[in-house]
Amino acid sequence: MKTVIMAGGKGTRIAAIASDVPKPMIRICGKPILEYQIECLKKNNLTDIIIVTGHLGQVIQDYFGDGSKFGCTISYYTETEPLGTAGALFKIKDKLGDDFILVNGDIIFDIDFSRFISFYRQKEAQAALAVHPNSHPFDSAVLMSDSEGRVIKWLNKEEPRLYYKNQVNAGIHILSKNILSAVKPAQEKIDLDREIFKPQLSTCRVFAYPTPEYIKDVGTPERYTQVSADIEKGTVKQRNLRQRQKAVFLDRDGTINTLNNFVKKPEDLELIEGAAEAVRRINRSGYLAIVITNQPVIARGEVSLEELRAIHNKMETELGKRGAYLDDIFFCPHHPDKGFPGERSEYKIDCECRKPKPGMILKAAEKYNIDLAASYMVGDDMRDVMAGLAAGCRAVLLNEKTGGQIMVFSDLAEFAEDLL
Repeated sequence: MKTVIMAGGKGTRIAAIASDVPKPMIRICGKPILEYQIECLKKNNLTDIIIVTGHLGQVIQDYFGDGSKFGCTISYYTETEPLGTAGALFKIKDKLGDDFILVNGDIIFDIDFSRFISFYRQKEAQAALAVHPNSHPFDSAVLMSDSEGRVIKWLNKEEPRLYYKNQVNAGIHILSKNILSAVKPAQEKIDLDREIFKPQLSTCRVFAYPTPEYIKDVGTPERYTQVSADIEKGTVKQRNLRQRQKAVFLDRDGTINTLNNFVKKPEDLELIEGAAEAVRRINRSGYLAIVITNQPVIARGEVSLEELRAIHNKMETELGKRGAYLDDIFFCPHHPDKGFPGERSEYKIDCECRKPKPGMILKAAEKYNIDLAASYMVGDDMRDVMAGLAAGCRAVLLNEKTGGQIMVFSDLAEFAEDLL
């Protein structure tokens, strides 16, 4: 599968770091951004690369040449005038295979492309977009998807929004050439998101591929500093899902949000003071932050799956406003006890996922290659503790006094401070 790297940006926001080279050639820890990208692609056996250049593009060609020194085959397309984020694709369309990978040239990443490609093929997608949560979703374009991962709504950062899933386009895509054929551009300069993806959500199979792997743009001096530190600490390589991950599994009610009987609508959910700061600390620690929550309100017929999604969107929105994010949410909709008005019989089962059973933790561990012995289960109820111990995690109980195998903290903030 060919890979196209869009490397024509000027990088005006990061000119203070280097203004004499194109943005993708800015050096981080001794190497250009593009070299990190090509190393990751080669590691994934993606060695047939087209680099789209523009501003100071000769610098890129002089450095990489035909790619042989880097174990790849590299060709180039040079924009004589800026063509936006997609215009060049129409110029090189005949050089692309039926499916190809498209990468923004200003991001540092280290991901397992085999997982991504498998997802793309399994969904029979025409486009699959790597998405991830970030610490500033309120000023990012966010993608809303259904339970199967199909993108149903695209909210640009200037568009009004209330509650939303923290799911941001990461700048790595897999595309079918057919999605380009469906577009008849009126001009040569084309915006990939606004003129190709967004108008075709209802007619094309566009999917979001969520990943907690390291993907970060180097668009500002502040992000440059952060990425440099992450490379030096080994965080970039460690987050590749081929590596064993470690996680903090978090109960929801009483751990992240206040205990308000049962949360049945977004307005009922209020974050515990200090919880967002605690999650932000976990985000910075190298641990994945994954919610593991029993939601019997589904089985009892008190909340629909759509309503639960709205509740979780509010939680992610409120965390995002404070610079925190969750890598995933797993919920159990089951409840074995019967006799509730409006209950849903299909969920009235004795399942393997309802805490204190460890099913949700085990599912998360399989999905994200998590080392459970190096991970924590944190909650305010003994069911959380029992689920964590049954899965082989370290157990953390909030608000109660006990001992033995269980660590005790007053709240999530105290645990997160201790973790770091």
